[in-house]
Amino acid sequence: MSDRAIWQPLRDELQRWADAGRRATLWFRDDDAIEPTAALDRLLALSDRYAVPTTLAVIPAYTGEPLAMRLASQKALTVTVHGWTHHNYAPDETKKQELGPHRPQAIILDELRRGVDKLKALYPSQFAPILVPPWNRIDKALLPELAAFGYGAVSVYGLAKPDQPIALINTHVDIMDWHGTHGGRPHGELVGYLVRELQNRFDGNNEPIGILTHHLVHDALAWDFIATLFEETAAQTAVDWRHVGAFMG
Repeated sequence: MSDRAIWQPLRDELQRWADAGRRATLWFRDDDAIEPTAALDRLLALSDRYAVPTTLAVIPAYTGEPLAMRLASQKALTVTVHGWTHHNYAPDETKKQELGPHRPQAIILDELRRGVDKLKALYPSQFAPILVPPWNRIDKALLPELAAFGYGAVSVYGLAKPDQPIALINTHVDIMDWHGTHGGRPHGELVGYLVRELQNRFDGNNEPIGILTHHLVHDALAWDFIATLFEETAAQTAVDWRHVGAFMG
């Protein structure tokens, strides 16, 4: 398990919230689900054990009944649209994007419409019309068009910018070290990120804090972080893990 001394800054910050009679709002998003796997079972078991509502970003083109049957019993789970195929259309020398300016807008929007239709049919009681762009990137020109295709919000990464044409429900702490080890980030580093997000919210920003994971590529360090985070926050009166649907208008 994690060195629990590393988590003391989080405990101290949450105690500050508790002393002020306040509660920090967190939510949990995991990306790239397609089918039932042992890794997904492990993630859902942790979510169930600590009663943390989970938002699962599902890739519509490659999913079907097997995943829907596996998730049917998960009462505190929300399914969202993760692009269409999670295919990169950007040139090699640029950042990866499926929903970038590299294809006709009409083609992209048709795929996103199909994504809504497919997942709504597969998950009638668990689906939320939220678009999670692959790699957390989307052409800004697409945003004003999404509502007409059934979307009520978009979820990317970082603090949400004001005055957007569609609601943003973003994530803020990504547990993976994508440009280094490709495994989980050190726990002390992640605790520091989370504490800074909490401090920002204490000072006036009321944006819910999103934790981002990718169950298919977790190593032991990543799994241990999730388990420890859930355990630490379960014991804190100043933390409110919320269902993502609570943030939609």
